[in-house]
Amino acid sequence: MPKILGRVSSINVRKVLWACDELGITVEHEPWGQAGLSLDSPDFLRLNPNGMVPVLVEGEFVLWESNAICRYLGTVHPNPPLLPQDPCARAVVEQWMDWQATELNNSWRYAFMALVRKSPTHTDSRAIEASIQSWNRHMAILEASLAKSGAFVTGAQFTLADVVLGLSTHRWYSTPFAKPDLANVGRFYQQLNTRPGFLRFGNNGEP
Repeated sequence: MPKILGRVSSINVRKVLWACDELGITVEHEPWGQAGLSLDSPDFLRLNPNGMVPVLVEGEFVLWESNAICRYLGTVHPNPPLLPQDPCARAVVEQWMDWQATELNNSWRYAFMALVRKSPTHTDSRAIEASIQSWNRHMAILEASLAKSGAFVTGAQFTLADVVLGLSTHRWYSTPFAKPDLANVGRFYQQLNTRPGFLRFGNNGEP
């Protein structure tokens, strides 16, 4: 049985756990990063020298980086097909996964740390406002894609792109600042809230 290591307050751990739920994979979860399971310990750093979660351990196989873990799980567990086998369809799903991990995440980081985590090192009002504007601009890109598809991020079928961007959408709604009215993002979020896995690991009280 694969193990997923990482505290449940982590958006990236929850992303992987939700993917496992959608794929019907039974996993053992160890909450590293809390309950005395230190990410600085030699045991954990041997698994991930970055000292970050999540980490997947499956026998002798160890994998870190949440989107890489999701891709691996979607490949070895192809039913339901959250990662398409068709090269073009798969590339589009991975495009949005990479966009989430790089462009979108970088846009919200400062505002989230200031407004939700109350970080004492994220108090520059201009930097907060710039982050909010960038976050809203990136969510408008997602809005346009959802308007085109009329359903999920890449089309009619639910995929791993919806898992990773679903968590990001929940974080956007959970962070207190003025937001534009993005009707298709709202529709997407409502659809996600009909999925049991999203209620367990996405919209579960954690931002």
